[in-house]
Amino acid sequence: MAEKVIRVMIDDLDGTENGDVKRREFEVLSQKFTIDLSDANHKRLEELLEELTSFTDVAVAVIEPNTLAKRSKSTSKLANGHTVTDLRNWAKENNIEVGERKISNDTYEEYYKAFPDARPAE
Repeated sequence: MAEKVIRVMIDDLDGTENGDVKRREFEVLSQKFTIDLSDANHKRLEELLEELTSFTDVAVAVIEPNTLAKRSKSTSKLANGHTVTDLRNWAKENNIEVGERKISNDTYEEYYKAFPDARPAE
C-alpha cells in the first residue's frame, strides 16, 4: 500500500497557502517568536519591526510597582505591604546587622515581634 503525504504551509496571518509560506523567526524586546508567513507578509513584518525598533531603542522600560512582589507572593516572608526595605530600615534603626543579600530567620522573627501584621498567613 502506497501513501503520499503532502505538507502545506499556511500563512498564519491571512490563511493563504502559497508556495512561499515559510516558518519565520523574529525577536521583539528579547522575546523570540515564530510564525508561518508568506514572503509578502514577512516583508510587512520586517518593516513593522524596523519601525518599532526606532521607538524601543529610545524608550525606557517601565516596571510596574509590586510586579516582583506579585510574582514571589507565595514565597514572600512579609505580608500586608511590609517590604524587605522596611525590614532593613527597621533593623538598621535597631542596630541589627543584616546581610546584603540574605536576611536571617532570626531577624524576620524579631521584625514579626515588632510588626505582627507583617507575618504571612500560613
